[in-house]
Amino acid sequence: MDLVAGIDAGTQSLKVVVYDPARRGLVASTSAPLSLTSAADGSREQQPADWVAALHACFHAIDPSVRSQITALAVSGQQHGFVPLDAAGEVLAPAKLWCDTSTSAECTQIMEAAGGVARTIALAGNPVLTGYTASKLPWTKTHRPDAYARLATILLPHDYLNFVLTGQRFCEYGDASGTGWLDVRTRTWSTELLRATDPARALTACLPRIAAPDEVYDIDPAAAAELGLPSAVKVAVGGGDNMMAAIGTGCVEPGRLAMSLGTSGTLFAYADTPVVDPDGAWAAFCSSTGGWLPLICTMNCTVATEQVAAAFGFSTRDGDAHLRATPPGADGLVMLPFLNGERTPDLPLGKGVLAGLDTTNMTPAHIYRAAMEGATYSLKYGFDAFVRAGMTFERIVLTGGGSNSAQWRQLVADVFGLPVDVPMQAEGAAFGAALQALWAVGRARGDTASITDIADRHVALAPQLSARPDPARTQAYAMAYARFLRHLDALTPLYRG
Repeated sequence: MDLVAGIDAGTQSLKVVVYDPARRGLVASTSAPLSLTSAADGSREQQPADWVAALHACFHAIDPSVRSQITALAVSGQQHGFVPLDAAGEVLAPAKLWCDTSTSAECTQIMEAAGGVARTIALAGNPVLTGYTASKLPWTKTHRPDAYARLATILLPHDYLNFVLTGQRFCEYGDASGTGWLDVRTRTWSTELLRATDPARALTACLPRIAAPDEVYDIDPAAAAELGLPSAVKVAVGGGDNMMAAIGTGCVEPGRLAMSLGTSGTLFAYADTPVVDPDGAWAAFCSSTGGWLPLICTMNCTVATEQVAAAFGFSTRDGDAHLRATPPGADGLVMLPFLNGERTPDLPLGKGVLAGLDTTNMTPAHIYRAAMEGATYSLKYGFDAFVRAGMTFERIVLTGGGSNSAQWRQLVADVFGLPVDVPMQAEGAAFGAALQALWAVGRARGDTASITDIADRHVALAPQLSARPDPARTQAYAMAYARFLRHLDALTPLYRG
């Protein structure tokens, strides 16, 4: 029996799922927590060694008889992170993450050097936003000059785990498009943006080769032995967590819209051609399957609900009861949940705001609802940009930890006015990585099935988790969303200085 594994290295944990394509079901699922180091300047960092330790812990928790049947695997990883390696492959400094906002000034510097925001978008299809990899290079040059001087290779988190697994330094188009350097229209590195990042250094020499979506690599024998895997295992290229979640939710052909409710919130849709907004209202990314993936990203999603639950001493597992006990709109309470700064809307120096408190709504239940509503409204703000551009969608496929909440599923349906479906496999990114491995190793063996064929066969929906919009609540949320936008408009000048 041939099994495939998907690895998802997120911000809070690393997960591994093992999938049986013949029986179309998971045979194993494990996770290990990850810690994050934060600083007052907005720095958010992790040690790459912790990812490797979590990877080992996850595989060792899987029965050896299952591991022995794995024939292929792929890695999904949090986007935009920066892992600096020296020539020998040693990590030179902690990895700066997607949620790191300490480099907002460097974003401006790069874009000014390139000729401004509009020129940056013309060069690559995207502005250089806070959290993107590009801005981390000049920051490192200033704050960690020794590491920058010894820098030989720039890797993203998922690239680094591929390096650990195969000994090879490579990246792929989907994750690479989140660096800020890849021209998403031509799928080539922008030499002008690399020069704007550091005019004194040829950064092209530090970038790994870009692999095709269906390439496979041999696992390094030492890595296979450490993980208890067969030495013949093949490693597919994998991709960023959103690109892998697109596969895991079946968002691999036009007209499908997926939403991920994780530490960050994302909203993405597959396209056959580049979908670039001249104002940078969304991220014009490539997919990891040969197409493109216009994407909205918010930096504060489940992190907001988790912070509120922790502050009031209850578990997010009890959150649905608080939603049921409070009305849509939280009796006028509004939260701008920008605890990590924010990307959508573009407020990297933004902070969380709780407004509209009175004697009625100053309760843990109301504040929890306001956090969940605020996180959802931020995604709606990005969705509105999709709609203004003429994109149309019939439903939303939901994934991520927030999709486990029945109240959040219903909230999304009501706020967006669209039916919500949930895949049978809840870990969309890890499952998507497993499906990419299945597709790539099949292609290597001569199978002509497309990634759409693979998704159609293996991505099943859980009908009992579906939600349909309620017209009365949709109207109530429309009024609450308008209130959210009024507060956002009022506070935006403050956070933009």
